[in-house]
Amino acid sequence: MAMPYPFTSFLLLLVVVPLSQGANQSPLPLGSLPAVPTLPLLQALQMRAPGSPGWHVGPASGQPLRYMLNLYRRAADREGRPRRSRSLGTNTIRLVQASSHGGQPWAGRWYLQALTYHLEGQPEAEHLLRATVVYLPSLSLAHGHLLCALELVAAGEAPRVLLSPTARPRHGWAEVDITPYLVQGNSSVGSLALQHICVRAGRAGGQNALVAPGRPFLLLYLNDTQAGLAPPAAEPHRYRRDTGTLAHDLPNYLREQGGEKSDCSLRPFPVSFAQLGWDHWIIAPHRYNPRYCKGTCPHLLRYDYHAPNHAVVQSFVHQLVDANVPRPSCVPYRYSPISVLMIERNGGILYKEYENMIAESCTCR
Repeated sequence: MAMPYPFTSFLLLLVVVPLSQGANQSPLPLGSLPAVPTLPLLQALQMRAPGSPGWHVGPASGQPLRYMLNLYRRAADREGRPRRSRSLGTNTIRLVQASSHGGQPWAGRWYLQALTYHLEGQPEAEHLLRATVVYLPSLSLAHGHLLCALELVAAGEAPRVLLSPTARPRHGWAEVDITPYLVQGNSSVGSLALQHICVRAGRAGGQNALVAPGRPFLLLYLNDTQAGLAPPAAEPHRYRRDTGTLAHDLPNYLREQGGEKSDCSLRPFPVSFAQLGWDHWIIAPHRYNPRYCKGTCPHLLRYDYHAPNHAVVQSFVHQLVDANVPRPSCVPYRYSPISVLMIERNGGILYKEYENMIAESCTCR
């Protein structure tokens, strides 16, 4: 019985990324990847990978990256598994950087910078749940400090709106909920215009360099309805209800259990993003270990295998009726998602959880 998707392509992937290949070797050419079936996560990520000569991303840095790295570390462990304690409330968070326009922002003690966030081209599968603008309300200077605020620049003659943080600043960062301003009726607006306003405060006569504050960035909390790229995991309660009931009703079957010890278990299958040449735009995790199930299923499928009654019958038929009927196969039973933090084509930063990407246990079917 063939191993079901998504793990049928594990051995094929060895052709593309040999496990013995060192991380210091030349990355594989991106054009070679589609020629061989790859893991579902790699197929999904390749759609976001650099694919055109004009697509260049330098080393990610700055305040937006630090903010998203902190968010990622709170939400996922080093292997990319989402933490149970995470409170993101969604599977996708996109950081949108602002484009600035206008001349010299400093005018005496005042800093005024017009910012525009372009929201066109968002995938239809990503439904907006919430949007916030993140900024630093205070910045320490050599002589005093810089106090900052945000104004919403409305269309037409509407007055500007001073935006207030929705919660107490966390680690110096303040978030402003601007969801109502991005959603009009049943559609989203194409851009958002803000005014970043700061004033220097400090001792009289103190001289401060003209330090530009970091630009506020926009966070879009999205529900990606296509984030589940693999078949859903089996329903544990249904198989637990069925497990082993037929085996205990077949005394002859029980007498056949004695000769073989099962080694059906999880096996590691690490893939390094550096081997693919993707480590310059995939920030975390550094490796992906989807794991797979391998080994012989026992004659008697014990309760802890969570095998369905059909597998029990199939094993019984193989042993006592017709050896041409294959024995049950060792396959994944439960899966967990993986969280990925990556740079996008437009320089934004994306946090996304992909469902059913790591095998967590095995069964026989």
